[in-house]
Amino acid sequence: MFKRTIENELAIYLSEFPAVTLVGARQTGKTTTARKVAESLGNQAVYFDLERPSDRAKLIDAETLLTSLQDKCVIIDEAQTLPELFTVLRPLIDDNRRAGRFLLLGSVAPTLVRGISETLAGRIGQLELGTLNVVEIPENNLQQHWFRGGYPDALQAKSDTAFLRWAQNYYLHFAERDVNFLMGESLSPTAVKKLWQMLAGINGTLWNTETIARSLGLNRITVNKYADFMEGAFLITRLQPWSGNSGKRLVKSAKVYFKDTGVLHYLNKAHSYTDLLGNICAGGSWEGFVLAQITQLKPLDLSCYFYRTHHGAEADIVLVKGQTPIACIEVKLNNAPTVSRGFHEVIADLKTTQNFVITPGSDVYTAKGNITVSGLLHFVKNILPTLGQTPLQSTVFN
Repeated sequence: MFKRTIENELAIYLSEFPAVTLVGARQTGKTTTARKVAESLGNQAVYFDLERPSDRAKLIDAETLLTSLQDKCVIIDEAQTLPELFTVLRPLIDDNRRAGRFLLLGSVAPTLVRGISETLAGRIGQLELGTLNVVEIPENNLQQHWFRGGYPDALQAKSDTAFLRWAQNYYLHFAERDVNFLMGESLSPTAVKKLWQMLAGINGTLWNTETIARSLGLNRITVNKYADFMEGAFLITRLQPWSGNSGKRLVKSAKVYFKDTGVLHYLNKAHSYTDLLGNICAGGSWEGFVLAQITQLKPLDLSCYFYRTHHGAEADIVLVKGQTPIACIEVKLNNAPTVSRGFHEVIADLKTTQNFVITPGSDVYTAKGNITVSGLLHFVKNILPTLGQTPLQSTVFN
């Protein structure tokens, strides 16, 4: 059992919203987390799994059943597979807006399921449960965590061979079954497999729809549809470029990353941590791993972008508060990194005063240009929570 950092936030949401959705990729631990939080609140939780035919049958007359459970915390797993349920929930919530009535779990972003977002607008809070992050596991497991990714079953596999078997089955099961079960429409498993393989090869690089479409023999619309689904199923993320008011010629394409590195390494045939270090995917993989940790653990008022000019100046991650860049980050796999000239140029462009190079585990020190070099664990635990904070100003009343 892992203590998830999202548990406290989920408890707060359940104390404020009549319905809460907890979304995330398959097997990230949504059900376990939901049950733990419901128990900690002292509610008698009632659980329905819509992948189980018997539970699905109970919700044929959802209005009558859920009305009878209005004093319970009703947890509904894979709720997005029954979109009509959400039209029933709206009047039930309006009649009794008690906080914590419904906890809806889903493996697809509600925005991909027609009608869900609009039906419960203003009545529902949404949280995303990612795979295990670096503060949720023992500190001495960072190498294994990066290699295997953060799915609980993958991380706890008894050996690397067992982990690879898990990754193979996760990949095949998703491509052949879940892709259509979760979306409720017919997508080609073969095309999804090919796209997944291609994305594994370009992880950490710019997204180019035309090139991908030509390589797969598909049209642009189909490629974007499949990519939207993979992003909506929390498998990949497309990091957007920051433009702001810069007068320079900037890259406008997004960068694509696997949200979790385990299956990425399986697809790139890295069979051990040692294999990974010599694999062509290592640099982009570490970059994506760092991005995933920062995305999960950053303050809510910060957003992540990257910045790149056509002349090659680049910051892997730019943290933005409102419309103001507050920190530039360069990600390095080397624990004795050299700060690139292009990174200094980005700092000058964006005028950020807090800038960092993040490594797997270097000591914390200040490099040229007042840039802080830090290992990942120290950064997310001690630096990231403080970024963007505005010092309190004392006020004198006359």
